[in-house]
Amino acid sequence: MSTLTTAPTAPLSLLSGVHETSARAALLVALGEFVWPTGRPVWSSTLVSFLADLDYEPNAARKAIQRTVKSGHVEPVKVGRRARLEFTRAGFQSMAAGAERIYGWESRDMTWDGRWLSLLVTVPESKRQLRHHLQSGLIWAGLGSPAPGHWLSPHVDRADAVEQVIDRLGLAGQAHSFIGTHGSIGDENDLVRDAWNLDALRAQYEAFIERFAKMSPRTDRDCMVARVELVQAWRRFPYLDPDLPRQFLPRDWPGYTATKVLRERRNAWEVRSNRYWNQLENEGENSV
Repeated sequence: MSTLTTAPTAPLSLLSGVHETSARAALLVALGEFVWPTGRPVWSSTLVSFLADLDYEPNAARKAIQRTVKSGHVEPVKVGRRARLEFTRAGFQSMAAGAERIYGWESRDMTWDGRWLSLLVTVPESKRQLRHHLQSGLIWAGLGSPAPGHWLSPHVDRADAVEQVIDRLGLAGQAHSFIGTHGSIGDENDLVRDAWNLDALRAQYEAFIERFAKMSPRTDRDCMVARVELVQAWRRFPYLDPDLPRQFLPRDWPGYTATKVLRERRNAWEVRSNRYWNQLENEGENSV
C-alpha cells in the first residue's frame, strides 16, 4: 500500500483532462512533462506549435491555452507584443502533486496493516451536482463504494484528503468516518469486489499494454508525440486504481506490467522527445 503523502484534493481544472483526449488535455501533459520540470516559462507560440504536431488546429490550441490560463494555474507574462506562460503558485503545487501521484506509483510501499478507512455519507438524488462532486473527489482519493452511502479505502493515511472533500462540499454535518480492521462477519474479498470493478480496470490495463509495449517511434517528433500519448493514456490509472493490497489482486494482475511499460517506454523516448521539444522552444524564442 502506498505511503505517499496524503492525496490532496486536486483542482477540478487539472483533473478535467484525465479522461479526455482534447487539446487542453494534451496541453496539460506538455506542461507537466516538458515545462514544469524546468521551472522556466514557455512561449505560447511553442505550445501552439506543439499542439499542431498532435493535429490540433491553431484555434483549438489557443482556446486550450485560454482555458488553462482561466483556471488560474498558469498566467501570461507579456514580453513586448508576445506572451510567455508561467505557473502560478497554485499551478506549480498542483503539478507537483500530480507528478507525485502519477510517477510515485511504482516506488510505493505495498505493505498493509489490515486497517480500512470507512466513510458514511449520503446525498439525496435530487442534489445531482453535489453527488457528482462528492463522487469525483472520493474516487480521486482512491475510495470505492461497496454500497450506497458507504465509501472505503485501505489507505487510512488519506483521511485528511477525504475530510477536505467533505468540508469543501459542506457535508461535515452528515458524514461519519471510521478506521479499523474488518470484523468476523462477511468476507473482505467480497467487500473489495463490491467496491471496485476490477474486471473493467484489468481490461483498461491490458489495452494500455497492447497499445504501447511494442510501440517504436522513429523520429524525434514521433518520440514526443508517443510520449504525450503514453502519459495521457497512463495518468488516469492512479486515479482509477484503488491501489489495493496484493492479497486482493490476482497473481497475473496487469497493473504491474503496465507500470513497467510506462517506465520503460517513457525512458526510451525521453532524450529524443526532449530534443524535439527544445527545438520547438528555440523556434518559439526566435519567432517574431
